[in-house]
Amino acid sequence: MKKQEAIMGNVYALVLAGGSGQRMGNIEKPKQFISLCGKPVIIHTVEKFCMYTGFEKIIVLVPGQWLQHTCSLLKKYIPWHENRVEVAEGGDTRNETLMNGIRYIKEADRLDSSTVIVTHDAVRPFVTMRIIEDNVAAAREYGACDTVIPATDTIVTGDGNNNARDIPDRRYMYQGQTPQSFNALMLWELYHSLNADEKQVLTDAAKICTMKGQAVRLVQGEVSNMKLTYPYDLEVAKAMLGMGGNGSA
Repeated sequence: MKKQEAIMGNVYALVLAGGSGQRMGNIEKPKQFISLCGKPVIIHTVEKFCMYTGFEKIIVLVPGQWLQHTCSLLKKYIPWHENRVEVAEGGDTRNETLMNGIRYIKEADRLDSSTVIVTHDAVRPFVTMRIIEDNVAAAREYGACDTVIPATDTIVTGDGNNNARDIPDRRYMYQGQTPQSFNALMLWELYHSLNADEKQVLTDAAKICTMKGQAVRLVQGEVSNMKLTYPYDLEVAKAMLGMGGNGSA
């Protein structure tokens, strides 16, 4: 039995595409909809998740004004997965978008104590099958996991006034990636237990857990699992795809 067949169940992918992509420069559309080697970035990413047969649904969360456009793209590029991929509206922040995804599952009466969500940036199109499988397994066993790679550069923390405050031991420093995966009901309850001030300082979903004392397992990522943030990243991505670096391994 293949690994992904052994861990099938109440598992959902949440592809988070709610951002505007302002750091990409002067573009007419959010960066997840920019063309990359003939297909929008978001399509490259969703295709990776379609390869994993263990998902009940792949829920793509986008800004409200891009709902219909996203549906049209999915119908054009991956119509054979029409029954597996659904589109929903994101929120004003990353974590509100994530909660909208869990709410979508809840309203379908599919949220229970065994539900696992694999959350991923729409602009990380080089995620691998191994990373997805490891995320599902870790979320099932530990309740929460975060995909990371070891920090290769020395990390320096500042004091806000251009002075170095600390240089942590690099052995314990990591660069965060996605997916981040969770027991969905646990994350829903933890998020709604936060007060307004706590929600204000959230940077990502894993911090919801660490703020409330929930352990987060680290899953090994890949340097190639890059996030497309700046114009330079698009050029790197084109080169990777040109060399066959489709991230499907």
